[in-house]
Amino acid sequence: MREQASMRTDFSQQLAEVDASAKHEAEVLGERLVAERTKRTEELKALSAELKEVLRSLEKRHVKLEELTGMADAEIRDQIMQQSRAITAEIERLSQRVSSDLNREVTALRTDKTDVSAIVSVFSEMATRLGGDSRTPAKAPRS
Repeated sequence: MREQASMRTDFSQQLAEVDASAKHEAEVLGERLVAERTKRTEELKALSAELKEVLRSLEKRHVKLEELTGMADAEIRDQIMQQSRAITAEIERLSQRVSSDLNREVTALRTDKTDVSAIVSVFSEMATRLGGDSRTPAKAPRS
């Protein structure tokens, strides 16, 4: 029985040692787990702050791009309007020049037509006189 009691005592001691070792390992693992969680939490907070800063920076860049785009659009509209005015003025100038040239040509053609009518009238009168008809023909109407 002594042996049994001795074995029991040894077994109890070994069990107590294993239990103490397991508790110690559980405490160490618990502490390590807490440390890892704390580290991850801090890293997530830092990452979150960094993402927020990147987002703010992107928003600022977006606003600046919107402003620049608006200014570029306004500048392009102004240039288009200036070109439109210049082209309109050039078309008006060319239209007036063409109208003036056309009026001048019409006047010249009327003058030439009048001159031709006068020549025809003179030749008709001469032909009549040469033909022996002494009466004077009526003058041809001018157009």
